Amino acid sequence: MYPLLIPGTDRVIIEPLSGIRLKKRDIALFRRKGSKLVLHRIVMIKKDEAGRRLYYFCGDNQKEIEGPVYEEDICGVVTRIEKRKLKFSVRNPLYILSVFIWMKLRPIRPNISRVLARFKKAF
Repeated sequence: MYPLLIPGTDRVIIEPLSGIRLKKRDIALFRRKGSKLVLHRIVMIKKDEAGRRLYYFCGDNQKEIEGPVYEEDICGVVTRIEKRKLKFSVRNPLYILSVFIWMKLRPIRPNISRVLARFKKAF
């Protein structure tokens, strides 16, 4: 989930889905086939022929979409983020705005991340 979440530094609080209706841009923990747990952002929600919700995910540093994932494979949803001394809800307006912008940049964000990494390494 880099660069919005930094591995080894940032922490997330994950709540069970009980009563929570997942939406586009939420970060969810789901189980891939083969039992691997993955934390990615929801980029699209569709319904199958039976009316069940299908979720499509993408990591913040990726451009490929993964899915469909059924709701029963989703273990929880991120409700809070802790970045060093800063703690905030995923409903924080500044966070929502940054996520909206980052998702619009999905086709080019791996390139942006490479530039940011080089910049960080230089300084």
